[in-house]
Amino acid sequence: MALPPRPLLLPVLLLFCASLQAAVPWLDGGHLKSRGLAASYPDDSILRDSAGAMAYDGGAGLRLRFRENREEFTLQADYQLLAQVGDSLELAEEGQGLLPLAPLLPDDDRRWFDLTRTISEGDSRRLVQRLDRLHVGYAGEKVVLRFGRQAVSWGNGLIYTPMDFFNPFDPAAVDTEYKVGDDMLYAQYLLDSGNDWQFVSVQRRDADGDVSSRVSSAALKFHGFGVEQEYDLLLAEHFDQLVLGVGGAGNLGEAVLRGDLTLTDAEDGWVANLVASWSWSWVWGGHNVSGVAEYFFNGFGLRESDYTPAEIAGATDLLARLSRGELFTLGRHYLAGSLLVEMTPLVNVTPNLFLNLGDGSALAQLLVSWDLAQDWQLLASLNLPLGSRGTEYGGLETGIDDLTLEAGPSLFAQLAWYF
Repeated sequence: MALPPRPLLLPVLLLFCASLQAAVPWLDGGHLKSRGLAASYPDDSILRDSAGAMAYDGGAGLRLRFRENREEFTLQADYQLLAQVGDSLELAEEGQGLLPLAPLLPDDDRRWFDLTRTISEGDSRRLVQRLDRLHVGYAGEKVVLRFGRQAVSWGNGLIYTPMDFFNPFDPAAVDTEYKVGDDMLYAQYLLDSGNDWQFVSVQRRDADGDVSSRVSSAALKFHGFGVEQEYDLLLAEHFDQLVLGVGGAGNLGEAVLRGDLTLTDAEDGWVANLVASWSWSWVWGGHNVSGVAEYFFNGFGLRESDYTPAEIAGATDLLARLSRGELFTLGRHYLAGSLLVEMTPLVNVTPNLFLNLGDGSALAQLLVSWDLAQDWQLLASLNLPLGSRGTEYGGLETGIDDLTLEAGPSLFAQLAWYF
């Protein structure tokens, strides 16, 4: 069957989604998102050879949410159709040899269940379909159980989240509506006091395709309430490493203080990760404003901001977490700030700054969220790396012909329709 011309694809998809929702009673809505990215690369960037001075990307994502409830029992399935076209796929392949990072589009190479299928792919295009959620659940008076593909978020950090090692968001991520799901058993027991215990077991497959405890996770967390504060206690085994954690949140005047501390029994001994944040809200010039200031210590980061290829290659614990999408920073000390300003009830403007305190480089970001109409939203961001050569955001040395692993300013935009 021939596809309709490209200008007609969007209205055809909109009509299809609206018709499907009317025809399938257990379809609980979804969204259709279209996005674009334009990124620049300086003269001395190793990526410029492949992308040129500018790289362009387009993408789209369809998500269909299916729900069925029978008293205490639930069934949830979220179908995704994801498309990526442009230079980023090829650049990601080239960059893997220099700095391993998580894939641009989610895959199930190491997940317990393989629920992703590639429909079409090439050097600069990829179309996949997958189930990002597929689980059954039970919710009783005190017990909650879920088994299957789902997402869980732990920790108190607002920008950096060391206690959330199940597919955390990149601190600079623009669209944070859905976390990528993992195949897990989730259990929660609610106490009469309001405190609760939570248990998560995530099974994964190793490089040979076998389910192995060496690459899986099991975690137990206690969440408690004090007079004006909350606190968390964590005991976990994550990729065959013991993790201990403590965190909490409390009020200080009109502000809220949050923090987490984790200790990991890594290859070279115990490693600490720490996040501490201060958030507050006020009215400024008739506009609602929310601010966050957050400090992050990355114990897996490189000391003295020595980002030479040899030092990076020797940081095995750091590289493992970068490739798994658990960490997104190379250094040890970071300070981040975010200021959300409600310009109108429909438009929010958020300037962000991510500062590497070790080398002085930074990423400046400006986000705009605009509710265009009912069920329509526009997201846009401008990213500006700042720093000198050899720094994290200014451009890492590659050791190849005096070239750096560097990206210049970039612009991202996404239009979403919800149904």
